[in-house]
Amino acid sequence: MKKNILILFFFTFSLAHSQIKSYSLPESDKVEGTIIRIDSFPTKLIQPRNVDVWLPKNYSKDKKYNVLYMHDGQNLFDANTTWNKEEWKVDEVASKLIIENKITEFIVVGIHNIPQIRFLDLFPKKALNFIAEKDKEYIFDLAKKRGVTISENDFKGDDYLKFIVEEVKPYIDETYSTLKNQENTFVGGSSMGGLMSMYAICEYPEIFVGAICISTHWPGLLPNDDQTIPNSFFSYLEKNIPNYKNHKFYFDFGTESLDRFYPQYEETVNKLFKEKNYTSVNYKNLKFEGENHSEVSWQKRLDIPFEFMFKK
Repeated sequence: MKKNILILFFFTFSLAHSQIKSYSLPESDKVEGTIIRIDSFPTKLIQPRNVDVWLPKNYSKDKKYNVLYMHDGQNLFDANTTWNKEEWKVDEVASKLIIENKITEFIVVGIHNIPQIRFLDLFPKKALNFIAEKDKEYIFDLAKKRGVTISENDFKGDDYLKFIVEEVKPYIDETYSTLKNQENTFVGGSSMGGLMSMYAICEYPEIFVGAICISTHWPGLLPNDDQTIPNSFFSYLEKNIPNYKNHKFYFDFGTESLDRFYPQYEETVNKLFKEKNYTSVNYKNLKFEGENHSEVSWQKRLDIPFEFMFKK
């Protein structure tokens, strides 16, 4: 019986992967390396969305590569395709560091967001367990003011992570020449994507070794004086920060635009990780004076977390 179930699982797994169609995006002088797109990655967990795979120049199946899973995939590589004509320049920054022999080579998997439900996909759902019921209603009212009517069941952060771990990662490891183990698998993002990267490594410490959390949006919703949501994240972290011996965290924040609301949380975050025995070897939380909440600001300092995670 167990054997039949196992055979059925692998048949279903293979069938699902056979339905995935990918294609290389046209070469551009604005992109270093190769980008392969999967339109509407098939999934039973969340609303399907595009997934981009960036391969460094001279990618070879004869070598094995680290893998970095990143949120907001449509903003990573080419400003011509983004809503605000800004990009992270992930490909340029990574390529420069690789050429300079400062980091080990890696592949980037960019998971596109769906703007209308981005907040619900990237909110760490289990943090809601640390919020009183009356305060949850307050959060839902705040969301309603943003034009979104939601309940607790609408938060899809756990399903979003399962999508990455149970559907996307197996496909990437099957299709590309990757180092599949935890020591070589990373996650990263900014703003709500920073929150989700923190959440991902806490929920799946056996899958991810490092989390890049840029301009982490500790307020969770619109910034205000109420600390209910930030405190729920910190309570969650206190219970779930993974072992310092085999994990790394990178946090940072600016001081302008939306980022101006983040410095107040710096010491709380530092204290939480210090209590779990993290040091400068495996933890950073950096302040960038004068920088704002934008892809242009993030691209300027992206080399720092890349070197921290992938340094030779």
